[in-house]
This record gives sequence, C-alpha cells and structure tokens, in this order.
Amino acid sequence: MTVATYVDELVQNIGKRGDEPAINWRGQDQSCSDLLASADAWMTQFDELGIGAGTVCGIAGDYSPQVCGLFLALMQTNAVLVPLTSSSASQLQAPLELAGATKLFRFDNNDQWTIEDVNPTPANDLMTGFLERQHPGLVVVTSGSTGQPKGILHDCEMVLRKFSQQRQGYRTLLFLLMDHFGGFNTLMSVLSYGGTAVIAAKRTPEEVCRTVQDARVELLPVTPTFINLLLASRCYEDFDLSSVRLITYGTEVMPESTLARIATAFPEARLQQTYGLSELGVLRSRSKDSGSVWVKVGGEGFETKIIDGMLWVRSQSAMVGYLNAPSPFDDDNWMNTGDLVEVDGDYVRILGRDSDIINVGGQKVFPVEVESVLIDAENVTEAAVYALKSPLLGEVVAARVSLRGTEDPVALKARLRKFCLERLASSKVPVRFVVVPQEELQSDRAKKVRAADQG
Repeated sequence: MTVATYVDELVQNIGKRGDEPAINWRGQDQSCSDLLASADAWMTQFDELGIGAGTVCGIAGDYSPQVCGLFLALMQTNAVLVPLTSSSASQLQAPLELAGATKLFRFDNNDQWTIEDVNPTPANDLMTGFLERQHPGLVVVTSGSTGQPKGILHDCEMVLRKFSQQRQGYRTLLFLLMDHFGGFNTLMSVLSYGGTAVIAAKRTPEEVCRTVQDARVELLPVTPTFINLLLASRCYEDFDLSSVRLITYGTEVMPESTLARIATAFPEARLQQTYGLSELGVLRSRSKDSGSVWVKVGGEGFETKIIDGMLWVRSQSAMVGYLNAPSPFDDDNWMNTGDLVEVDGDYVRILGRDSDIINVGGQKVFPVEVESVLIDAENVTEAAVYALKSPLLGEVVAARVSLRGTEDPVALKARLRKFCLERLASSKVPVRFVVVPQEELQSDRAKKVRAADQG
C-alpha cells in the first residue's frame, strides 16, 4: 500500500500488528492497538489544548505508554517534539527557550500528565523555514559538556526514512534517555521493525538486569561505561539473562578490556558497536566480530571518508541545522565528526575525539587506551583519564579510579604505575592517581566523565 509520508508508514506498520506487543511498561505488555488508541486519544484533545501543525512542544519525563502515544500523535499532527528529562523548572527553561517551545507536557512516574503554556521566544529563522515544510520536527538539545548547549533540529520524516526497509524486530530495552537522539532513534526503530519497547523503572545495573529477566529482553543497547558498571556490580550473575541475543554499544569509545569481559559474561550474545552523532543520525554498523573494536559504518543513506585520520560523514538523515550555531557542514554537506580513526580495509577503529587527546611532549595519548589498561588492573572497577598541565611537557596523563576495596594510596600509585609501564609507553602512564567513587566517573547518561585539568 502506498503511503504519503514515512510517519504514515510507521503508523500503518504498527496498526498491522494489532494485538502484538508494542510496549512493555511495569512488567506488562501493551499492544500495538493500545498504542495507536493512545495516539488517537491525544489527537482528539489537541484542538482544546491549542496544539496543531508547527506547535513546538516540550515533553518532560521518561518513556511510558502515554509519552509514546503523544510522540506518535504529535508527529501525525506535524508538530515539533522537544523531548526533555529534567522536571526542574530552572533546568527546563534554557532548552525550551532554545527550541522556541510554546507548550510543555510534564509526566510523572505514574504516567499522569499536565500541560502548561510557555512564553515563546522570538522566532528562529531556521525553525520558521522548517515549519514551511509542514513536516513533524524533533529538537535535541546537547548537554553542552564541551561548550554552549546546541539546539539540533531534525525533520522526523528524514529520521524515519531509514526505517522504511524492514529488518528484524527485537524486545529492546529503552536504555538511552529520550532527550538523547539515540533514545528517540531506538524507539522509532523498535516500533518500525515490529519489536517491543521495554521500559525499565531505573537504569541501575540491578534494575536493568531485573527488567531484562522479567521482560525477556533480546536487545540490550547500552554504553561502554554502563557495561563496565554492570561488570563491576556482578549483579548479572544473580538474574536469568539468557534471553539477550544482541548487545549494542555506542556513544563513546569501548575499551578493549571491557569488551573482552562482557563477551565472557554473555557468551551467547552477539556484540555490535554502533556509531552515530546527534547531527547526522545513527549509521548502519557491523563489527568485524563480537570481540573486535573494528567496525564498518555507513550503509544506505550514509557516506564516509577519512581525511588526515579524521572520520567525515555525509548523511541523508542529517539535521536541518543548529538553532543557535553555524552549520558544521561543508559546501558538499560533509561533516567532520571530530573522531580520529585507524583504517583496515572497510573497517575503522575509533580512537577517540580529537578534543580528548592528551599531548605529552608532542606524543598523542588517547584516554581510552590508558583506561582500558587500568580497568584490567587488580581492584580497579573504573578509570577516567585526563590531561594535567605540565611546565616541561605541556601536558601529562592523570587518572581518577574507583576501587572495589580500600588500598593505601602510596602503594596503589606504585602498583598502578608499574602495571601501566609493563603495557604502555612511558608517556602514556599516569603521573597522578585520584581515588573516587565509581558514580563520579559516569554522567546521568551513563557516559564517562573525564575531569578537566585539575593542575
């Protein structure tokens, strides 16, 4: 059957599945028919709520049946979605202003909602031009960890286009937060491919393991930092996780030692690296094998090239643009990702962000290489490597580590330095070690937090 838009195609595909499960929330499967009924119920209220084509709507909360129904309803109405996770008014104000939102939905833990008007900001030229397309939009606001937060505007039609070709659907944990482009991408792929979106109450190792066991999750899309936290907790040993067929990992570089340990912990699961940027979308990827950090990226709708060791990507599903920053694309629509890579035929190995490199007397040090060694050391559960200013070398390597058990600081430093010197060039060995709780080494998005220079 011919459909007018990719949103129409998504809705029709969901509708064809009828009583099959679309969402698992609080241990209960909810059907595709239920999800579409929720979307229809939302749309019948939109006139009363003052929502129509082009309305920019903030949505604060987490995945839930009502939230998923609202996403579908807003896309069918050609509105603009601004997914948010914070419920703090002070934290919500900046992204709402950046997106030019006029409505804000708030969802509590019981899936109850309220709506409020938001004072509109002056019209943004990029948004004004986009609204003339009469397409549904998505605004993702970056965290601003390396500078001023950016508002990234996507055309939902272009995002959904990638899912038009049918692929295997899985019972998939929605791990990435919904204000993360990867989170939205995961939800749309699950619904497009006929899988089931499984929602955990919390993203702690224990709760994730419990949800995987109870909901029989097949696909676990997580971050390397969360994988390391899961391994350190060992709680995966206390649950039946035999349903997991595929573990995907992305958003940051995977330490080889962590990859080797997760492969041992889940011998029946296939491991696959993913790659994407909020500006470009999520590329198709294929790891060389489950134990390899080499990956082939690209696929239909994406082109890649390497210039001076840097990965460049051109994407059909790229963002419309930044709402508050110059375009990062060149005249031919290529974008420098900022990721340095090694190349082996069709495969690349992602070394790290150019901005993360530590320059030790002219020698380049990638933090993840040192972290991978430290995580293998006895008593170390996590490590975050960063640059320390040096009057002699410009920069030297320092590390924050978390431990399983207490240890004398002097003995620890000597032991870890010796361990690293046996495996790394001397320029890569940390000169300082600081012991911190493991929670300080990861963000609320389960990504590695590397300290700034603490000179």
